[in-house]
Amino acid sequence: MILSFFSSRGWESWDVEHRPLIPEGMPVLVDDDLCFEDGPAAPRPAAVVNRWLRELPASGAPAPSSWENYARVVKEWMEFLAVHGVGLFDSRARLKAALSRYAEHRAAGPLKARFGATTWGQHMSILSLFYRWAMHEEYATAEPFTYRAARALFAGTGREVKVNLAVRRTPKPHVTIKYLEPDFTELFRKGLRGLAPDGSQDTGFHGREMIRNAAVGDLALATGLRLQEFTYLLPWEIPALPPEPTVVPIPFPVPAGITKGRKFRTTWVSYEVLATVHDYVELDRAATAEGTRWRPPRRWGEPLMVTEPDERGGLINGIRRPWASLTPAERRRLVAPEGGSARHAYVTHLTEDGVDRRFLQQQVGHENDSSTAIYTHVSDDFMNTMLHKALAPALAPTSADKDR
Repeated sequence: MILSFFSSRGWESWDVEHRPLIPEGMPVLVDDDLCFEDGPAAPRPAAVVNRWLRELPASGAPAPSSWENYARVVKEWMEFLAVHGVGLFDSRARLKAALSRYAEHRAAGPLKARFGATTWGQHMSILSLFYRWAMHEEYATAEPFTYRAARALFAGTGREVKVNLAVRRTPKPHVTIKYLEPDFTELFRKGLRGLAPDGSQDTGFHGREMIRNAAVGDLALATGLRLQEFTYLLPWEIPALPPEPTVVPIPFPVPAGITKGRKFRTTWVSYEVLATVHDYVELDRAATAEGTRWRPPRRWGEPLMVTEPDERGGLINGIRRPWASLTPAERRRLVAPEGGSARHAYVTHLTEDGVDRRFLQQQVGHENDSSTAIYTHVSDDFMNTMLHKALAPALAPTSADKDR
């Protein structure tokens, strides 16, 4: 069985009147002979599964990563059934016998086929959802699962629920939760900064982007953001820094476009950590990213050019869109506005503040001092002040002038 992913690119040449309603990236299962039916009104099981997959976005699974996971789970189950001569919509007795063999295969079969209790539970939950849908749509007359009645508490209200007996018991939560001990957390933070355990400079470490790593690492520790969330967070989505330091936690909205299940939520961050992130974005990141000609690889798709960005959204290829609507795949194709002005301003302001030119040259990564000079556009006031200082000794009255 083949697992492919739908793309509407070039649909105009498919001899169809309208663009297909299938979501982009939707998994599609295809039998090895590339057929979807055995005759008129006789769809194969793969075609039925594909219909179920297409309904997932409106059935509580809006994330493309979930679609692929659901498709792989059903695909592996179908392939296992086929090896043992059992149909996807076979009788209950044969399906239950196959499930029993499948459980043994996943628990004690070949190493690469084994599942832990949590993964097995996820697979059983997905297959249960599929069979209940198939029975409701009258594609199946039976399912392999047995349930028991239980009572669960939701928001203070008791409800009757069905518990799938095929799910294995799992360890208590305190056994499986992973976290960093305080001493290791501090070691982790120092490592991101290129520091040794005692806080001194690690002379044997020559990492890159340590200011960025330190800022983002602290942000992840302070907010609990997932890897996908802090990876695809845009600089315009960073909350504004309060005008004065505060001990009160600052709300940190996490846009739905990058969260698990595309569900918006608000977390919290300290003033100190948020200030560190702002320092990185406004100084180090600006000095590194401004003026770049980076474009996304062609395999990612066409670049999405950003203009007029603000904290809510921007013009993307000329169309106004909110950041929250952008998926991770779209976010990594964004190309920020051209603008060496921020990098130039960074150099100029430090020059006007009297910062040593050699330090400034190192900060912006220039090999030659002449390159740094190109980035300097000092103001008229600053030029007048410097000219006055330079000419002051020559224009100062001499002792002879004072005697006259």
